[in-house]
Amino acid sequence: MIIGIDLGTTNSLVSYFSENGPVIIPNRLGENLTPSIVSIDEDEQIYVGQVAKERKILYPDFTAEVFKRSMGTQKKYKLGKKEFLAEELSSFVIRSLKEEAEEFLGQSITEAVISVPAYFNDSQRKATVRAGKLAGLKVERMINEPTAAAIAYGLHNKKSNTKFLVFDLGGGTFDISVLEVYKNIMEVRAVAGDNFLGGEDFTDILFNMFLKEKELDENSLDRKTLAHVRKQAELCKLGFSNGKVSLMKCKINDELIEYEVALEDYEKSCQLLLSKIRKPIERALGDAAIKVKEIEEIILVGGATKLPIVRNFVGKLFGMLPNTHINPDEAVALGASTQGAMKERNETIREIVLTDVCPYTLGTNVSVQRQGNYYESGHFFPIIERNTVIPVSRTERLYTVYDNQSEIRIEVLQGESRLAKNNLYLGEIVVPVQRKKAGEEAIDVTYTYDINSILEVEVTVVSTKLKKRIIIQQDGTNMTEEEIEERLAELKELKILPRDREENKLLLSRGERLYEESFGEIRQEIDVCMRKFEDILDKQDKIQIEEAAGELKAFFDEIESIDLLW
Repeated sequence: MIIGIDLGTTNSLVSYFSENGPVIIPNRLGENLTPSIVSIDEDEQIYVGQVAKERKILYPDFTAEVFKRSMGTQKKYKLGKKEFLAEELSSFVIRSLKEEAEEFLGQSITEAVISVPAYFNDSQRKATVRAGKLAGLKVERMINEPTAAAIAYGLHNKKSNTKFLVFDLGGGTFDISVLEVYKNIMEVRAVAGDNFLGGEDFTDILFNMFLKEKELDENSLDRKTLAHVRKQAELCKLGFSNGKVSLMKCKINDELIEYEVALEDYEKSCQLLLSKIRKPIERALGDAAIKVKEIEEIILVGGATKLPIVRNFVGKLFGMLPNTHINPDEAVALGASTQGAMKERNETIREIVLTDVCPYTLGTNVSVQRQGNYYESGHFFPIIERNTVIPVSRTERLYTVYDNQSEIRIEVLQGESRLAKNNLYLGEIVVPVQRKKAGEEAIDVTYTYDINSILEVEVTVVSTKLKKRIIIQQDGTNMTEEEIEERLAELKELKILPRDREENKLLLSRGERLYEESFGEIRQEIDVCMRKFEDILDKQDKIQIEEAAGELKAFFDEIESIDLLW
C-alpha cells in the first residue's frame, strides 16, 4: 500500500485509500493533525508532535519548528548538543507518521506519495525525497499541494472547460494554482506562490503588536518567555474566529500582562501581508491568460485559510464565497493518498489524466553581445518557461562566441532572474568543439522535463554529432550513497518516543508548562497532582495509570478552559 503524506510547516498528516475512498489516519493521541515540531532530551530521546509542542515552551533550546521553510538549504538546527538539517528533522516527522500508519493498518509501509508546495524549487524537492528516504520510505512520486487538494475535492468530476483556483495558505508557505477540467483531463494551467508566507506570519503580526504596545524589547526577553508570548499570540489569532475582539494574556517576570486587540486594528497591521498574497494570484492568472471573472470556483486549502481575515480577503478579491466543504487542514493529505491509489491503478478510481506544470523557468548561462562589439557572460537564457505543461521537451541552438573556442559549457539553471548568478544552479555539461571562427560551431541543447520533476539535459555538437547528457532528478543529493546510509544509521539510533508512553509524556509536559504559566494556589495544586500521577506511573499498573491519566487530563482541561491560571 502507498500512503499519502502532507508534510506541513505547522502540522503534518498521513492518509490511505480505503474501499470507501481516502481516509486520514489518526496519530497515537487520536488526533488527525501532528504538529511538525521535533524536540530532543538529554538522553537523546526524540519527541515528535504534540509532546514536542509542549516541550517547546519549556525547552526552546532543545526544540525545532517551522523547519520546512529551510528545506533544501544547509541551515543547521541545534537541538541541545546535536545539529540537524531541515530534511533530517522532517524525516523524524515522516517516520512518526509512517509508524502511525503501520500500527493503524497492521502492515509494513515502504512507499509514500509526499505533497510539496507547488512553488518548491529543485533543491527543496530533492530535500523532501531525502527526508522520506531517511525515514525508510521510497518516494517515487511527489504531488503539488494544490493539485492534491483539487483531487480531494473531485474537481476532475466537474463539467468540461470549468476553471478553478486553489488558494493554499499553510503555516509557512503560500501557493496558487489555476486549473481547468476538460473531459477526463485535469490540467494545471499555472502556479505561483511564496515559500516564505503563511499563517506563522499572521501570528508574528500579533506578536510584534503586543511587544510594541507594551514597550517590550524582544532582545531583553529569554527564549522561554518569547516562546510563551508567541503561543499566546497564536491563541489570540485563533480567537478572532469567535468575535471582533481577542485577548492576549502573557506572564512575563511573574507579572500578568493583558492585551486586547480589535479585529479592525489587526487587519490594518496585516495589510502588507495581504498585499503579498495578491501578487502571486495576479501572476498565476496572468501566466494562465485567465481573468478573475472567468474563475468559477475557489478552493481554500491550508490551516491559515480558516482565519476570518483571510477568508474575507479572498471573498472580496474574487467576488464569491470560496468552497470549504472539506477540512482545509486535511484536503492535501486526502489527495496525496488518492494519487498513491492512482499510481497503484486502483480499480475504484475513475481514470483521469492529471497534467502539471513546471513551476520555475529552466535555462542556461549565455553570453550576449553588448555595444562596443564585445560579449558579456552571466545572462540567463530560458529554454523551458515557467508554467509550461509537463511532460515537455525543448531544443535551442547555441553558438561559440569567440575565435578558436575549444569547448562550450552548459550550466543548467532554474529561476526567473535575468542574471544567471541569481538563479539556482542544478548541474552542467561541458562538450568539446572544433576550433573555428566565432559563430561557426554550434550545439543543440535539449531540456526534457517529465511528470516526476526529472530533468534530462542533452547537448549535441552539430558538426561532430557528439552527444552528452545528464539527468537531474529529485532523489539527487550532495551526499554519496555511503554518506546517506551512514547518516540514516545515525538517525535511527535516535529513538522516537514509544507509542505506549506518548499520552503520559504529553500529560507530564503539559503539566510542567501549566505550572510555569500559573500562580499561587493553582500552581501548588498542579504540583500535587503531578507528583501523584508520577507515583502511579512508577507502580506500572496499566488500569491505575489509565484512570489517573483521565483524571489529570480533565483537571488540565478545566484549568485551560475557564482560565484559572490567571
